[in-house]
Order: sequence, then C-alpha cells, then structure tokens
Amino acid sequence: MPADARSLGKSGYYFTNWATTYSCWPELFFEPESTEEIRQILALAQEKGKKVKVVGNRHSPSDLACTTDYMISLARYNKVLNVDKDKCQVTVQGGCLLKELNEKVLPLHSLALSVQGTVSEVTAAGVISTGTHGTGAQYSIMSGYVVAMDLMMASGEIMHISKEENSELLPAAVLSLGALGVILTVTLQCEPAFRLHQTQYPAKLQDVLENLDVYVTSSDHFRFFWFPYTEDVICYHASRTDKETQVKSSWFWDSFVGFHLLQFLFWISIFIPGLVPTINRFYYRLLYAHSSERIDCSHKVFNFNCLFSQYVMEWAIPREKVGVVLTELSSWITNNKFPAHFPVEVRFVKKDDIYLSPSYGWDTCYINIIMYRPYNKYVPNEKYWSAFERIVSSVGGRPHWAKDHHYEGADLERLYPKWGEFCQLREQLDPNGMFLNSNLERVFGKSSTRAHNSPTSM
Repeated sequence: MPADARSLGKSGYYFTNWATTYSCWPELFFEPESTEEIRQILALAQEKGKKVKVVGNRHSPSDLACTTDYMISLARYNKVLNVDKDKCQVTVQGGCLLKELNEKVLPLHSLALSVQGTVSEVTAAGVISTGTHGTGAQYSIMSGYVVAMDLMMASGEIMHISKEENSELLPAAVLSLGALGVILTVTLQCEPAFRLHQTQYPAKLQDVLENLDVYVTSSDHFRFFWFPYTEDVICYHASRTDKETQVKSSWFWDSFVGFHLLQFLFWISIFIPGLVPTINRFYYRLLYAHSSERIDCSHKVFNFNCLFSQYVMEWAIPREKVGVVLTELSSWITNNKFPAHFPVEVRFVKKDDIYLSPSYGWDTCYINIIMYRPYNKYVPNEKYWSAFERIVSSVGGRPHWAKDHHYEGADLERLYPKWGEFCQLREQLDPNGMFLNSNLERVFGKSSTRAHNSPTSM
C-alpha cells in the first residue's frame, strides 16, 4: 500500500501562497481524490518517517502551509456530499471551495452561509482550521458553524465528531491548525438564503471609537476601514433585507486604470516613502469620502476585493480595547513617519468557547494591517509589524493563526485557557507529530521539520 501511495506523489513541486510571500519545495506533493488514497499517503509517511502538511487554496499569508516533507492538497477531494434543506446544513469534503457553495450549490437549495470572510476562494477545511472570520457582533468565527466533521488521524483511523458523537472533541477539532489530522468532511450550519443591504459612509475615527457600541450593534454586520495619516474612516453596515437587488458597481477597482494606478503609486512610494500619506488621502477622497448603498446576495456583500499581493498581520483583541490600540497605532505611525498603507480593517466577532479561537471568552475586535507588494516587490514592513505586535500584545491580543506572528508556545499558553487540553489531545491523536511543520513546531514547542520561507517573506 505505501508503494502505491508514492506513485501518487509528484516531486519537484514548488508551492507558494497567494501573496507569494512564503514558499517551499515539498519532497512529494499529493492531490488525492479518494479517502483510501489519503490513507495510503499517511501510511507511506508513517513508514518513511515523514511529516505531512495538508493545504487548502494557498490563501494563508504566512508559512502555516509550508513543508519540505509531504504536502497533501485537497483540491480534488472537493465534493458536496449532502444538503439538508430542513436542517439548513451542508456536508462537503474538506477541499470544497466556499466559492462553489456560494455560486452553485447553496442557491439551488435557497440556503446561505451566515457569515463569511473576505474571500470565497478558500476551502471548507482551511477556513475552519485557521479561524477565518467575518464581522458581526452576534456572529462567531466560521468554525462556530461546524456541527459535524470526519477526521482521519495519523493511524489512518477515521473519527466522526459531532454534537452527538465525540462531542467533547468538537471545541478542539473545529479549529485545529491542521495539527490533529486530515479533515475529510465538514458539516456547516447555514440559514435560509438572504440578501444584505449595505450602507457605506465616511466618519471620523474618534467618533466611531467614542460611540463604538452604537456602531457595532446597529446592524447585523459592521466593520470600518481607517486610513493611516488621517482621522478618516469608512463605515460599512450590512443587514438582512427583503428589498430587491441593487448592485453598486466597483468600476474603478475593476478597471485596468484603477487597479494598476494603485500598484504604480505604491511602487513609486517604495523609493519615495513620503508619498504614502498623500496616496492614502487621495484614495480616500476619490473613492470613499461619500455615502453609498447596495443590496445583493449575502456572499457578494461579505466578500471584498483584496486587489493584489500584500503582507498581512491581524490580531484579535477584547472589543473594549480597540480605542487604545488604534490611538497608539496612529501615534506610532505618525511619530515614526512610517509609510503605512491603507486600509487598516477593523471587524467585530462574537465570543465563543472554541479552544484555539482568538475569540475564546470575549467579544472580539479583529484589527488587520497590510502593506501592499506592487508587482510582487519587497516592501519593508518589519518595523511596522513589530510595533503593531507590541501594541496589541499590551492589551492581551491573540494573533490570527493564518497571518504572520512571532508568538511561540509559552506566549500562547498564557492567552488560551484551554491550551493544555488542546495540546494533550494533539499528542494523543498524533503522538509522533506527523502533522507538524516549522510553523506549528514554533507554536507547540517542537522542532524537527525543514520548511522554509521564500526570499520575499518576512
């Protein structure tokens, strides 16, 4: 059986994430189509003493997916297995893209996901493994909508986990960083299909911070973008509606001129960093300093155009600390004259009891900073990243698992009340650390894999 599995693998495969900030050369790259093929690959890894890393659709802007041992892509293990319209639930294989659900499957059954992140070109297993989230004071991270899953452990045994079976494992398995095993299937709780009425309008940062509870609770899904070097923010409110579709065109970003003009300006700013404050103000006034609205199906409103390659760092903090963090961050950017790109994205998520969720135990504000990489060029960001990490750490922040961070096991243990329970379960299900890579060995305090970063990474 292991010999057959080796024939499924491909050598010489170069893996890089969407942002091209991290890359690796796995010894063998696999794209299994069946459960039995996945079991064979794990058996081969056991025989050869290799690590195994399962990857989704390459959207994590960190080294979370990198390995130089065996890599399994679930791109072909992507079937929709069942849709239960009465329960509003859908069961899919781990590699199924949310895009497929949003555009082809759920609409046929008049269903929709209750909340989503920025992009839909991500896998079901990937979004729950990394703690992907949207925004909304009454909506949890996407892992919170998992009602059942099948997990293949390092031994090849399959464990069914649900609210009825092995329920004690559910809070750990729904957000596992891929460290417990291969997620074969996921059953997601949906709701009847809905449209969202989104309003967009400019505001001042201080007003939003002083009246945050009003802003956050006055719609189903609230978020705002802050533009560094200004006091300007753009607010987005979205709530369910019975009104007919009214689409707002994104003509500028969709146009050749709009897309490439921003890349060109930020490319110029690599050589003349002092241009960035002017670029930020220009784009705010050009595109955002006005009110608008749109009504569209839910996933089209939830999703957002990421434009082009970028470095990303995101942290979760207690909701009441957002004013402290943004005020200090603004001061640091101004005082250090750092060319911080727009926008700083701020979203809000309901607290949960998922062991490794950044929202564990408190209503959460997620703050996301970026530095664009025009034409995939290196853009200095280390100083900005370190300052932001220091600021959010001072209020007890927790890093987004899919994004860049420098925390290790000892740092994380003090932040997560259930850290010990999760680590104990991980060692029980994967005693030899088959599913660890260099990222997870930093997180869980072990070291033996050889995954590496590309020259363009941090």
